[in-house]
Amino acid sequence: MTTSNQALRQWVEATATLTKPDRIHWCDGSDAEYGELVQLMLRRGDLLPLNAETYPDCYLHRSDPTDVARVEHLTFVCTPDRAEAGPNNHWLAPAEARTRMDGLFEGCMRGRTLYVIPYCMGPIESPYARCGVEITDSPYVVANMKLMTRMGRAALQRIEREGRFVRGLHSTGDLNPERRFIMHFPHELLIQSIGSGYGGNALLGKKCHALRIASWQARQEGWLAEHMLILELESPAGEKHYLAAAFPSACGKTNLAMLIPPASMPGWKVRTLGDDIAWLHFDAAGVLRAINPESGYFGVVPGTNAKTNRNAFEMIRHDTIFTNVGLNARNEPWWEDKDKEQPVTDWRGRPWTPGSGPAAHPNARFTVAAHQNASYSPLADDPAGVPISAIIFGGRRRELAPLVYQARDWRHGVLVGAAVASETTAAATGAVGVTRRDPMAMKPFCGYNFADYWGHWLSIDDGSRQLPKVFHVNWFRQGQDGRFLWPGFGDNLRVLRWIVDRCAGRVGARETPIGYLPQPTDLDQQGLALDPAVLDSLLAVDAVSWRREMQDIAAYFAEFGDRVPAGLLAEHRRVVAALG
Repeated sequence: MTTSNQALRQWVEATATLTKPDRIHWCDGSDAEYGELVQLMLRRGDLLPLNAETYPDCYLHRSDPTDVARVEHLTFVCTPDRAEAGPNNHWLAPAEARTRMDGLFEGCMRGRTLYVIPYCMGPIESPYARCGVEITDSPYVVANMKLMTRMGRAALQRIEREGRFVRGLHSTGDLNPERRFIMHFPHELLIQSIGSGYGGNALLGKKCHALRIASWQARQEGWLAEHMLILELESPAGEKHYLAAAFPSACGKTNLAMLIPPASMPGWKVRTLGDDIAWLHFDAAGVLRAINPESGYFGVVPGTNAKTNRNAFEMIRHDTIFTNVGLNARNEPWWEDKDKEQPVTDWRGRPWTPGSGPAAHPNARFTVAAHQNASYSPLADDPAGVPISAIIFGGRRRELAPLVYQARDWRHGVLVGAAVASETTAAATGAVGVTRRDPMAMKPFCGYNFADYWGHWLSIDDGSRQLPKVFHVNWFRQGQDGRFLWPGFGDNLRVLRWIVDRCAGRVGARETPIGYLPQPTDLDQQGLALDPAVLDSLLAVDAVSWRREMQDIAAYFAEFGDRVPAGLLAEHRRVVAALG
């Protein structure tokens, strides 16, 4: 397979001249090709087969111990003007970045195969989808891209029709951390990554394309590329709403996307359209519609079990690639909080004994096709996307943020999103309550200056569009004993119900300086054994604490200087004045 697109063909030829592979393989995305890649990696030892009876067609990949997570400090946005990248990104001048990367790519594929991966982010026929081509020397990357994206012949045909695509060049190099970099060139729609085989650094369709480059494209073209889940919520009466939600890490994003309603709320249904990324476009009627650009999950597996996320737990029992998990005595994948059985081997392949540390790496992953999820919505494949009723932001706050509140309007909603923060825990940092700002949960992923990004969000409200309502949730309020006040998991549906009722105009709210909150009686409490005093605490707004919060937000905005939009600063002043 080759291509009629001259620009693509010339780029592949130039890359081969630079990297000097032994052979070139154009990926067709077929199941047969995937099977051949798996067999190749089994022969090479890149994959290990797992128990074929209990985990059929599942494999374990062990990455280099120095290559187990995204490397944000080695990730750069390369724009001619440093201010375009903003203080939220590491910056390098494009010429300097190119010189550095060309030197690293020189001859890096000798003895290897150069794989050309045409892929489409989003349904192939969707006007909202965008295409890319990743060149890599890693069969592990090809196999993961097969599971994660619509990859192969159909994507190439769309590229040939449209004539445009995002270019991504990747090589594992020698896996030396000193020669590991991920460069983004937004003006050229180009990504270059070397020295890593880990997902977020090597699967260039994911964070690199679908967020960093796509957020740049979205600003130019008038849409939004966001770090958001998309879910479908259906009431017992058959009414459906579609919600997009952005949470920082460790805030339950995947669990919410795959929520299983509690038995006390019969008839409610939740279906998953996406667990990580949403692209939001306006249709001809001015309705904001969302697609999930991915077609698979690359999820963190530690902590996943039948209680926390039964759908995820069940979907990874077949046709899954596991990365950096442990093994039990039956050659099954093992990770912390999976079950009561103990592992025998850790993620590095060493014998595991109690006290020898985690058996699975804390960032151990699974890669699986989305259709294996029992709650998967067929609308994830609809080229038209789904109309979004509400956008939800969230963070982990012990005391400050109430269980749920609604922004007054779109401008206030942008402030709510720009101010998103989460608190660290003692287990993670040695200090409880350290607040880290993560606007719209996009801190590691926005491909340009946050101040300009907030301005783009504000510009969406042009007066002619049907904008979603904006909300904030916090499942993590704690009592003085350190215990969570809200049960979470399936019971989060009670909050989602209030949100969609607000969108439909069926339920009231009380106005506060920070937004609209439910009255305790507005929340569905059927079968919920929650002390009324606890619920009051969950819905409390402490003006003194919020005045301090607004001071902290102002200090954060000041880091972006005079590029911060006047409308955002005016909204901040309005909330401060309302707090007194």
